[in-house]
Amino acid sequence: MSNTSALLQLLSDPTRLEILAILRDGECPVGQIVQKVGIQQSGVSRHLRLLHQAGVVKVRADGQRRLYALCPEPFRDLDDWISSYRALWSDRLDLFAGALTAVQMGRRNKDQS
Repeated sequence: MSNTSALLQLLSDPTRLEILAILRDGECPVGQIVQKVGIQQSGVSRHLRLLHQAGVVKVRADGQRRLYALCPEPFRDLDDWISSYRALWSDRLDLFAGALTAVQMGRRNKDQS
């Protein structure tokens, strides 16, 4: 399985997406993530472990607390992958816009005649 496929599969879980949204604002302790997500700490810890193993989050110890933060690299890779599709759709939408403009201009010319 490619890295992109593995990352997309990992991110397909709504709880993990919610955790990532929380971490978007910066480093966060596990207890705070638990409060915001609303599931038991064991569940949050399992999701954080999977995210950490995949390199999506990093963890650092601060005394007895564990602080989690996002790692930018996987998101850059994902953005690169998405960019290839963005370019494809952008080109197609540009062609569609051009065709739509041509139709609209044809109707205006017909109405003015």
